[in-house]
Amino acid sequence: TRKMASVIRIQPLALIDKCIGSKIWIIMKSNKELVGTLRGFDEYVNMVLDDVTEYDITPNGIKETQLDQILLNGSNICMLVPGGDPTFST
Repeated sequence: TRKMASVIRIQPLALIDKCIGSKIWIIMKSNKELVGTLRGFDEYVNMVLDDVTEYDITPNGIKETQLDQILLNGSNICMLVPGGDPTFST
């Protein structure tokens, strides 16, 4: 008989829950990326972020905007990177 390797499975919302209070990098469906501290989220992945840096990527370069707090609509999120930070090459 073949032994099955034990696989630890984690649900997406459980992974996001582990990120509360930590820095998270969010890549949006548009040309925006955000980095901030995750304060909370709901089952639709709407998020509340504190100390946010918004990166607006345009043909003229990258515009940075600092925001104290935002409520982010989860339907516009493409990818989440726990603990990540964007690195842009110019």
